[in-house]
Amino acid sequence: MLLTLTGHNDRYAVEQLQLALFSANAEGEAVSTLYRGKKWLTAVTKITKNGKTTQASKRLPAAQETVPLRRQTLQQSYYLAALPHLTQLPAWGALAGVRPTKLTTRHLLQGGTAASAKKMMERTYFVTPERAALAVDCSQATVSFCSQLEPTDISLYVGIPFCPTRCAYCSFVSRTVGRHGDQIAPYLEALLQEIAHTGKLLANSPYRIRTLYIGGGTPTTLTSPQLERLVNALYAHFDLSRCLEFTVEGGRPDTLDLPKLQTLRRLGVDRMSINPQTMEDAVLRACGRPHTAQDTLRAYGQAVEAGFAAINMDLIAGLPQDSFDGFRRSLDAVAERNPANITVHTLALKKDADLFSRRQSLPPAEEVARMVDYAGNVLRGLGYRPYYLYRQKYMSGNFENVGWSRDGLHCLYNIAMMEEVHTILSLGGGGISKVNLPGGKLIRFPNPKFPEQYLEQLRGVLSQKEDMFAQMKGSV
Repeated sequence: MLLTLTGHNDRYAVEQLQLALFSANAEGEAVSTLYRGKKWLTAVTKITKNGKTTQASKRLPAAQETVPLRRQTLQQSYYLAALPHLTQLPAWGALAGVRPTKLTTRHLLQGGTAASAKKMMERTYFVTPERAALAVDCSQATVSFCSQLEPTDISLYVGIPFCPTRCAYCSFVSRTVGRHGDQIAPYLEALLQEIAHTGKLLANSPYRIRTLYIGGGTPTTLTSPQLERLVNALYAHFDLSRCLEFTVEGGRPDTLDLPKLQTLRRLGVDRMSINPQTMEDAVLRACGRPHTAQDTLRAYGQAVEAGFAAINMDLIAGLPQDSFDGFRRSLDAVAERNPANITVHTLALKKDADLFSRRQSLPPAEEVARMVDYAGNVLRGLGYRPYYLYRQKYMSGNFENVGWSRDGLHCLYNIAMMEEVHTILSLGGGGISKVNLPGGKLIRFPNPKFPEQYLEQLRGVLSQKEDMFAQMKGSV
């Protein structure tokens, strides 16, 4: 759909909402206009589609103008103009961002109540009552975590950008072992250098690590000796005495066995992810995952045997060749294990994923909606509570990813990372450090994406860490 701006240049804010409400190849035209008067800013949107033209406006007092409020007003007018062209009410209303819970979290931290936060989401952003309540529930978990934090707390992320094979839906930065396995050993050597260098910088700062997460890729692609060497280096160069949790993303059950899980548990790892994505073997094959549902059950049982009490399991709603009945069976099978966390993702079609070019095998949005609703109803009934959520571009049905927690066993790193409540220090290829500065300012320091780039640019990676700590100096 053609988008024309008049009187403003806030294209990204309007364009992202347009992409959330209409398909990327939708025909038609939208004109977003901002009129500036002495007392009011008036946003007017006119949309023409299938021979039908609609128009809506929203006003903002000129004296109250800020960039966020101006963009909010533009999005509100666009949403209201788009509504008559839509076949169903958008779950997230006029919100296009990936972190809608930032709004409810801020509201609660500023003294608002759960009821007033829910009302704000419904009235200001036109979010459905169900999604507004979901956002508030997640924000309450964030507020609880924030009460445990001190200004000098940070989280540490270590990236291992390797996987056994590439899943069809994956757009993450990673290299497959079959084609790039020879990079693992030199990559680990370079990562150990970054760990040592960053450890010195951190030791000379007031910051202390509260959560530690080894992700990827699939970190358990590494052998047990490689994992032991990595974890021992972290203990040697970082003070982890105040660390509340230590997570390793196991992800693929075909990278896990009992000795490896026992090694990780012995090394102090207390959270593990074992992610089936689906428990339907035919769907696994369609996704390019060369393991079975039985492999997932084996790995889960071995993780329990190794002593892990906090285990997360991921599922994805909307996978190729899946159906509501298939997803229902998957969710029921995972919930029967009673893991600490169950994360329910909605498939997001990314251009870098192999699946992007063969979308014809995907279930329709209506079927995905049934999957998402079923998951929420069942998990709440079993005593799980939502504790974090985020959205992505091009998600099936324009829904969300939600982490569900049993008995308050939230993954604190997930909250810190998604809600950006404190600095995230990232090491390794594809990692992005996010430094929180006073006044809500956030500065990103990205590492090179791919292992070969990381190896080639290691000197620059180490230098950037020095620049980052210089920015952090004096901010607490």
